[in-house]
Amino acid sequence: MSKVEIYTWEYCPYCIRAKKLLNKKNIDFIEYKIDGDEVAREKMIRRSNGKSTVPQIFINNINIGGCDELHYLENQNKLDGLINK
Repeated sequence: MSKVEIYTWEYCPYCIRAKKLLNKKNIDFIEYKIDGDEVAREKMIRRSNGKSTVPQIFINNINIGGCDELHYLENQNKLDGLINK
């Protein structure tokens, strides 16, 4: 099973939507809540090559983007293939 990580803000609707999809698919993930944590936010920005919006989602240490990209992968039937590598 792949390692899935997601950087979030507590009340971000896109973060909530992304986590809802992951939970619906029973995909285990590590959540980094970065509300008010500038050190964690800077780490996320470095890991995502400068992207500062949340959520930022990583599968096996590869940044796939945010909520829209996650749902795009699901709609293209590609998410399961990435997760099950």
